[in-house]
Amino acid sequence: MDLTEYVPVVPDFPEPGVGFRDITPLLAAPDAFRASVDRLLEACAAHPYDAIAAFDARGFLWAAPLADRTGTPLIPIRKAGKLPRAAAVETYRGEYAEVRVEMHSDAVREGDRVLLVDDVIATGESMAAGVRLVEGLGGTVAACAALLEIAALSGRDRLDGYPVISLLGKL
Repeated sequence: MDLTEYVPVVPDFPEPGVGFRDITPLLAAPDAFRASVDRLLEACAAHPYDAIAAFDARGFLWAAPLADRTGTPLIPIRKAGKLPRAAAVETYRGEYAEVRVEMHSDAVREGDRVLLVDDVIATGESMAAGVRLVEGLGGTVAACAALLEIAALSGRDRLDGYPVISLLGKL
């Protein structure tokens, strides 16, 4: 099954000149979504991890089934102000604006190996912020994983030194 067929480009969204990768057809096709989770699980197996940290909100879509299947804790990385307890905070320059993300301060223990999961690696800035959150709390990053990456934005370059898993490759 070619999963790229389920992730079409929507031209000029959210602004003129942007080719948005739409994951909703993949989510609407249970066999394709299941295959994406299975393949991501297999690809991540080479990088042992103790916990999975996922980005709000689309990273949750792949991280939750991965955590369930592996019996691994799931750590949400949320936009600022969404977590109820003390949180570590990072700021990064997103594609369209500055973004603040948080992770509960007690979510990562010293020495934990954490798999970071998102739907897309675009500029790499959000994933790099996740790296800083994990490492700032004493953990190490096992790998940075996503359904796909946007090659033209060179996000992988911002993750130099970390294993990067892109299930559908660079689109």
